[in-house]
Amino acid sequence: MADSKTVSQQEKLMNDQVKNEAGGYVWEVTDMKRLQRFLCLGSEGGTYYIKDSNELGKQNIECIDRIIDNGDGEKLVEELTKFSIEGRTAKQDPLMLSLAMCARSNDLKTKQAAYKALGDICRIPTHLFTFVDRVERIGKESNGTGWGRAQRRAVQKWYNDKNPRSLALAVTKYKQRNGWSHKDLLRLAHIKPANDGIGMVFKYIIKGFDAVKEGYKEDDASEDVQSVFKFLKAVEDLKNTADENLAVHLIEEYRLVREHVPTTRLKSKNIWKALLRQMPMTAMVRNLGKMTNTGVLIPESEGVQMVCDRLRDDTALHKARVHPFTLLLAMKTYQAGQGEKGKLKWMPNPVIIQALEYAFYASFKSVEATGKRYVLSLDVSGSMSYGNVIGSKCITAALASAAMLMVTARTEEEKNFDILAFSDKMVSVPINASMRLDDVCKAMSDVSIAKPMSNIAMGPTDCSQPMLWAKENKKPVDVFIIYTDCETWAGETHPSKALQQYREAMDIKAKLIVCAMTSTGFTIADPDDAGMLDIAGFDSGTPEIIRSFAMDHF
Repeated sequence: MADSKTVSQQEKLMNDQVKNEAGGYVWEVTDMKRLQRFLCLGSEGGTYYIKDSNELGKQNIECIDRIIDNGDGEKLVEELTKFSIEGRTAKQDPLMLSLAMCARSNDLKTKQAAYKALGDICRIPTHLFTFVDRVERIGKESNGTGWGRAQRRAVQKWYNDKNPRSLALAVTKYKQRNGWSHKDLLRLAHIKPANDGIGMVFKYIIKGFDAVKEGYKEDDASEDVQSVFKFLKAVEDLKNTADENLAVHLIEEYRLVREHVPTTRLKSKNIWKALLRQMPMTAMVRNLGKMTNTGVLIPESEGVQMVCDRLRDDTALHKARVHPFTLLLAMKTYQAGQGEKGKLKWMPNPVIIQALEYAFYASFKSVEATGKRYVLSLDVSGSMSYGNVIGSKCITAALASAAMLMVTARTEEEKNFDILAFSDKMVSVPINASMRLDDVCKAMSDVSIAKPMSNIAMGPTDCSQPMLWAKENKKPVDVFIIYTDCETWAGETHPSKALQQYREAMDIKAKLIVCAMTSTGFTIADPDDAGMLDIAGFDSGTPEIIRSFAMDHF
């Protein structure tokens, strides 16, 4: 290994580097690292697309076969399980496809491990339906169906291991997905119920509630069977009753959820009020517009009081782990008075907006510090304040950037971050932990050429500049993040080269993240460099992607 003070790009800086196609040395993207990328990003490369209409297939994840061929199939399944349980994946499809490929592997140990992990990874029916669909599609490529003995046993176990009442809730809440239903799975898996409670749920799935009612004898029924029967009866009664008071009673008594409510009843104020009483925090925030539209959240109502009490409950916010960016999206969407598709409209309640604002600031307390050293670089050109972010249409790139700056400023130690703006040179932006969102936006605006009093000449978003600045100023940095709209001009020095030069000069395994919030696609990251990430668009899942990448989770 070369001396880091004199090393060139054609020499190794550290032992774990490999040569790329350009002849320089980068940190290797191993097959396991490619798997982790795929689970988090939906691709083996270094780009996360918020809006990606392409359906995933085996061609998207070629590293899986290589991992299995190298004898690490069981370790692969362990990684899938860990990512699922710890909630590291922004989307479920990559995880389900990976598990399906393991289940269809010719390696017996990998196949066994995959089916053993089915219950841990596919925790709700939606996941199970997606997994089964993927297995069948892969099977058809080899003239099979995927419904061998191993799959039948695993699906049998998935249903029979559930508590009867929990299973009844699951099958009535999540009825089908991708053309698959519970009735299909029971038929193909040849499932025999493990107990009478499970058996009642199976009869309901296959024959309907009339058959369940006909065979039910309360005097002979166990406690589990009685509980399942009462729950299923409540679901059916809610579906069929014309009495709104009874519908409200059933929702509150049996803790029924929105998916149980017939579509025709989802315009009712009283129905939504009953749902609100036990609605999880994230679901409540997501449905504020609908509840205002139906009259639940009219000024000075009980509904408004319930919502505001929960949004101002620091303990409940912490338990729900709602990210500040998610709450900012909710607040701006609610303020807009209509959903993204424009069909649902409402008159925003100022009291709700104030409570959302409180929740936004309170939620920063739940974000854990990474302990990493950052340089955050901003595009402060006028275009950042116009147009909508892809994946978050109610906000601009400038506002999204401001929120993410606040996350860093309020969670990391002040000595661990520098915030800079692109101009004819890198200019410091004075942002600290005490500043509110408006203050941050003003600080960003003050360095923009759009301000008449500004004497700073704005320059292009040269994505190499942060690394060149840090190298020149000998700043120790673990993660460089660039926030821009769609301009990702590379300049005279390509960002990957500037990053490599910084690593060599400072002997630090630094990473680069480029967030182009209104871009549908661009290429800055070297796909063979484990330390580079491009993000096209920006949605509520993106902050966790950024955090996971910074923390070396993929």
